[in-house]
Amino acid sequence: MSLIKPHHARTIKVAVLGILVFGFAFIFAHSLFSRLGQKDEVSLSGRTMGTTYHIKYIDDKLTMNSQQVQKNIDEVLKEVNQQMSTFIPSSELSRFNQFKEINTPFPISKDFATVVETAMHLNKVTDGALDITVGPLVNIWSFGPTKRSDTEPSAEKIADTLKIVGINKLKVFKKGDQYYLEKSVPQLYVDLSSIAKGFGVDKVAEYLASLGVKNYMVEIGGEIHAEGTNERGIPWEIGIEDPMYNGQRAVQRVVGLYDKGMATSGDYRNYFEQNGKRFTHEIDPTTGYPVQHHLASITVVAKNTMIADGLSTGLFVLGEKKAMEVAEKNNIAIYLIIKQGDKFVTQASPAFARLINGEK
Repeated sequence: MSLIKPHHARTIKVAVLGILVFGFAFIFAHSLFSRLGQKDEVSLSGRTMGTTYHIKYIDDKLTMNSQQVQKNIDEVLKEVNQQMSTFIPSSELSRFNQFKEINTPFPISKDFATVVETAMHLNKVTDGALDITVGPLVNIWSFGPTKRSDTEPSAEKIADTLKIVGINKLKVFKKGDQYYLEKSVPQLYVDLSSIAKGFGVDKVAEYLASLGVKNYMVEIGGEIHAEGTNERGIPWEIGIEDPMYNGQRAVQRVVGLYDKGMATSGDYRNYFEQNGKRFTHEIDPTTGYPVQHHLASITVVAKNTMIADGLSTGLFVLGEKKAMEVAEKNNIAIYLIIKQGDKFVTQASPAFARLINGEK
């Protein structure tokens, strides 16, 4: 089944009742104490967007059973895919990418418009580093849905591709109750991999909230949203992975996530090497080349997962120094793991430090 698939490395979580590793940060939610007298915690899991999802919520005597809840969640995620997947030819996004008329309104759903508008806003916040039109560059570097060649594209190919990339070539607007997209070049290609998964997390969280659920954790492919507390009455515990290159995995730091979204981006899971040179999957939309810096991973905590998802990509592209400058300027909670020689060092923005200290 064709679904949205992530093109950049993500978080690894560890799920409740044992440890399940499936991404780039962990979720520690296994119960260490008896649940006698406590409300039941429900666990759901499945597949979507080319990855897996894991959901936990406290059953506060819902009238709907967990099987029906999961069925409805799957429908929510199916709709997001049908709107924003580049892997489904009939999706809204795919049809827009195939649409070659310039300066011509193309009707889209409200949710699709919301994601594009947010991406445009985050493009400004990240000084252009998050660019949802970067897809053609991702593709020529063999990190997109096309077959990987593991070969560096020519400088001429990169220069030609840059001509059809740029968020300034995309326009979103509303007339009456209908939303529209327009492109100024026929080859413009929008890829929402860097933000749509986070939006999917938020849609599931929104659905659970509509049922009256107060305490839940939703994870899709490493992107997380947590509300309330777990079955032990404490914030959901999320671990950030220590990015060791020897194939082992360990937790670098644990974060108590409370009423927030969280996402991590990094460069040590998705890359190829040619002639001794390492090419990461994160492409700088201003140069057309993979980023070259010492930032191994960046974790972002924000008010929702869509924003955390988009920021984690954009700020990672900027590199450690510029990412911290942007985070401090905009009061963004980020945690950086930076490679220095054969070891890693960490840095946290003031907003992240406040989060660690228990401030909301």
